[in-house]
Amino acid sequence: MSAEPGGPLQPDRAPEWLRPLLRGVRDVDAAALSLHRIPPPSSGRRASVLVLFGETTAQGPDVLLMERASTLREHAGQVAFPGGGADPTDSDAVDTALREAEEETGLTRAGVVPLALLPDLYVPPSGFVVTPVLAHWEHPVAVHAVDAGETAAVVRAPLAALADPASRFQVRHPSGFTGPAFAVAGLLVWGFTGGLLSALLDLGGWARPWDTTRVLELDEAWSTARAGRREVAGS
Repeated sequence: MSAEPGGPLQPDRAPEWLRPLLRGVRDVDAAALSLHRIPPPSSGRRASVLVLFGETTAQGPDVLLMERASTLREHAGQVAFPGGGADPTDSDAVDTALREAEEETGLTRAGVVPLALLPDLYVPPSGFVVTPVLAHWEHPVAVHAVDAGETAAVVRAPLAALADPASRFQVRHPSGFTGPAFAVAGLLVWGFTGGLLSALLDLGGWARPWDTTRVLELDEAWSTARAGRREVAGS
């Protein structure tokens, strides 16, 4: 898994708790990470996402997620990793992921250590060919939704909460597509992000056995997540 030209990957700087994940993704292929299992087209629009792992004393290891604004025309209200389409001025996939994350969440890219590139993944609904960039948040800063017109919330989701079997289920889209999902911090994480998170929990050794036969229709899954949000707000 070598970097694109100029990609400053530094896997040796990963903390000990992240090293099992780096070993797990070393030879992983796109089919193990993609729900759609459709090979990326050569003409697809390029994009990158930052899969940023940090750690706090109170909650332990976590991952940075953002909820898109409900007013957007595409992927409204969905939870995603920070990221977006490549700009002509970006030097590589790492540069795209860091630039987009900084623009969306206000993080300081100097505090982020890129560790590895995952295989390119195709996202049919948007037509993007996405390069996930695994990184460690070595020097975290406070983050927030920089542009409320694009981002509703930015959260650090604890890996322990994501791995909790009570937080996990499968979501069935009206199209018939079914994939892993999470209800955490009042958010519904499904689709591309839910599938990739599920695979990374497995590869990092953080996953716990969960009921894969528990399938919720998309509307019901949204309601379940919103109920959790009300509980968080009232606590």
